[in-house]
Amino acid sequence: MQEKILILDFGSQYTQLIGRKIRELNVYCEIHPYNNYPEIDESVKGVVLSGSPFSVRDADAPKPNLSAIKGKIPILGVCYGAQYLAHFYGGEVAPSDTREYGRAHLGFIESECILFNNVALHSQVWMSHGDTIVTLPKNYKVIASTEDVDYAAYKIDDEKTWAIQCHPEVYHTTEGRQLLENFVSEICGCQQNWTPDSFVETTVNELKQKLGDDKVVLGLSGGVDSSVAGVLLNRAIGENLTCIFVDNGLLRKDEFEEVLKSYENMGLNVIGVDAKQKFWDDLKGIKDPEQKRKIIGRNFIEVFDVEAHKIKDVKWLAQGTIYPDVIESISVNGPSATIKSHHNVGGLPEKMNLKIVEPLRLLFKDEVRRVGKAMNIKQELLGRHPFPGPGLGIRILGDVTPEKVRMLQEADAVFVNGLKDWGLYDNVWQAGVMLLPVQSVGVMGDERTYESTVALRAVASTDGMTADWVHLPYDFLAKMSNEIINKVRGINRVVYDISSKPPATIEWE
Repeated sequence: MQEKILILDFGSQYTQLIGRKIRELNVYCEIHPYNNYPEIDESVKGVVLSGSPFSVRDADAPKPNLSAIKGKIPILGVCYGAQYLAHFYGGEVAPSDTREYGRAHLGFIESECILFNNVALHSQVWMSHGDTIVTLPKNYKVIASTEDVDYAAYKIDDEKTWAIQCHPEVYHTTEGRQLLENFVSEICGCQQNWTPDSFVETTVNELKQKLGDDKVVLGLSGGVDSSVAGVLLNRAIGENLTCIFVDNGLLRKDEFEEVLKSYENMGLNVIGVDAKQKFWDDLKGIKDPEQKRKIIGRNFIEVFDVEAHKIKDVKWLAQGTIYPDVIESISVNGPSATIKSHHNVGGLPEKMNLKIVEPLRLLFKDEVRRVGKAMNIKQELLGRHPFPGPGLGIRILGDVTPEKVRMLQEADAVFVNGLKDWGLYDNVWQAGVMLLPVQSVGVMGDERTYESTVALRAVASTDGMTADWVHLPYDFLAKMSNEIINKVRGINRVVYDISSKPPATIEWE
């Protein structure tokens, strides 16, 4: 039985980060809404109560049922979790009189406290709360303080329950990793043996048992998630897996042929489908981004469905769903507001009457790459930048035409190959070119031109939730501009996007 830590989510923006930090310690953990968590069995070694945008004093403050947890297994309350355990068990939380947001330093640490083993006095921590604990219940003992926060951390005397008002999961808490390791290892007794290799072994065995001799179909995109899912399934069921890779006419230059070739070398059974014309025809004259996404998603489903029905006796549809998708769908606040439709195979299960298998649904993006590395998938594939499902269809602002696709493919190839040639590609999380619905005057030779403008985009990120624009060298940008204008017919102006997310998004549509 896989040992685990449960994180009860109260809606904090940092909750996923707690999970990722614990997993970096080779301890498996799951995030669940505070009001809908699984039964506590012997596999659960401890529970973390997350932060929250709510105040414990709010009328609609989250109030978890901890009857199966508190006093029975180790608990670590973080920020809201700490204030909840104080306020609703005999203490008091009130609005803070002093600023309790940002860097602080531990001025007192209880020397005998196991939670703070090897955490130095005056260590920097990160605070982020408007309320503070003003009194503790009688059986609670202070174990750490800062200059402004008397009750920065406490322990309940007769329980394995600890709580901290700082955030150990963020970079600014300099010894936060040590604190979390003390909790999962020393307090919870976790073995710290959840590694990429162990995940591969366990998952392949589970897939063999689950799928047996059934046939499975998987939609490949050429990206990291679907590729790693394909290799895992291939190890489990071999030739009973069929992969389908659709050319929607919106891929990068030569990508269809190159990806098919790379999959052949990996031993995957892949069917390549050239559906360019269907997508181009249905997108003709469509300018609205949301409408374009829906057309591309619908067409993918139709093409995939036709090809999948050519395979006899298929019973399962495999998807490259990863853990942030799962968390999003069961969010404590319900699914997040739709900023834009996400292109996936969401409509396929009902239409095709297939059962679903998602071998990566427990992994974050960086973990998917580590699992791929453990299976010896080539770095060129694992290191590929994320690419939007609708492809260049949402990087062409306005209507999509084959000529615009050609221009954008050529410009994008210059930019991406340039990043690789200059040794910059691996320093960038995602890069691409946007074709703008703007034409401007230029001069080439002795002739006046009136041609298109493209914007180069390169961002640094860890998961795409936030992103900063990358400070690419001026001489590199000058080289890219010169090459694109000289080599790509129809473009006479290049600009560089220096906006971050938020407030901008990574893609322009």
